[in-house]
Amino acid sequence: MNEEKSQIDKLFDDLRQQRDELKLKIHLAQADARDEWEALETKWEQMKPRIEAAGEEAAKASRNVLSGLEIIGEEIRAGYHRIRERLR
Repeated sequence: MNEEKSQIDKLFDDLRQQRDELKLKIHLAQADARDEWEALETKWEQMKPRIEAAGEEAAKASRNVLSGLEIIGEEIRAGYHRIRERLR
């Protein structure tokens, strides 16, 4: 009976350790995803008025402005993808 209790205690300790490790990893992943989200939101807010202005001035927009918007847009898209992958 004592040996069985020891096995149960070991199982419980192993499960508790795994749980604690996973809990920490999830917390860190969420914080990391939140930090990346905030950085992407800043880029999004910077990009919105540029896109609106580019739409209004499409005929006048230079290649550099459009290229810059594409780069920022791709950075945001890639960041959203990374966050989505972390949250799976």
